[in-house]
Amino acid sequence: MSHPASRVLGMLELLQTHHRLTGADLGARLGVDERTVRRYAGTLADLGIPVTANRGRYGGYRLSPGYKLPPLMLTDDEAAAVVLGLLAAEQLGLTTEAPATGVALAKIERVLPRALAERLGAVRESLGFTLRPRQEGTARPATATLLALGAATRSRHRVSITYRSWRGGVSLRQVDPYGLVFHAGRWYLTGHDHRRGEIRTFRLDRISAVEDGTETFAVPEGFDAVAHVTRSLAGVPYTWEVEVLLETDLDQARRRIPPSVAELTETEDGVLLRCRANSLEGMAQMLAGVGWPFTVLRPEDLRDAVGEYAKHLAEMATRHPAHTATAGR
Repeated sequence: MSHPASRVLGMLELLQTHHRLTGADLGARLGVDERTVRRYAGTLADLGIPVTANRGRYGGYRLSPGYKLPPLMLTDDEAAAVVLGLLAAEQLGLTTEAPATGVALAKIERVLPRALAERLGAVRESLGFTLRPRQEGTARPATATLLALGAATRSRHRVSITYRSWRGGVSLRQVDPYGLVFHAGRWYLTGHDHRRGEIRTFRLDRISAVEDGTETFAVPEGFDAVAHVTRSLAGVPYTWEVEVLLETDLDQARRRIPPSVAELTETEDGVLLRCRANSLEGMAQMLAGVGWPFTVLRPEDLRDAVGEYAKHLAEMATRHPAHTATAGR
């Protein structure tokens, strides 16, 4: 929880769950100091939520006895909109790295009338999607990254981002964030990259840190973030980002696989191969030819390509040479 409002709500939830917590306990759970905890307690009191603070060895913070938050009041239409929105976001990958969708749905169901909760539960169990779900293991951005970039985009403040390229190289970029775009299951930031001197597109899941700057900027008149991202991605030949774990050592891998083909990194479990492939069929053929056991980490479609190539090889193994004319005939 990086946003102050999130921490204040987090403190309220902790106080509802626990009978009493010390300032040190709350500070450790929320990631703030005790002085900030006292300020949050004051904020809750200003909102009409009675938080009492007792000093001494057995002191701490707690909600006044008998106090309960008023129930969440949603109409059937509003509840359906919230639940369906959460389900669609999870299906499409429109979420951050923290697995919060299930927790959020459980909290909403707890405060809904029982009859409505059961009807929405029936919809969840029977609902199917024709859209292809996001792949398991697909990297998603951190919540703090998304919120920080959203705030900077609205306030028009330059940010410093720590960015990892698809090859694994890490660089610091100064970016004027023009907009956030969700496209084909991934989050993107588009804006002016001062390192390159041009408008660039960045994947949010590759941004590991965001630092707010003080310099402001103006977005070019008529700039369309969605159109720019889709154009920039369409202009690049479609490639697959491949990660495969090879069961060999780094020296052996380098003898078979040149740097121009893939990036190789030694790990505890073997050698991690990273590359981009225009053809999964060609990638399957290469993996079959290296001669080592391997595990496909991503994409999932590569597993299917390897399986299809294995079937092709099995069919070749059953073939026999055609009968030839006998000698002297």
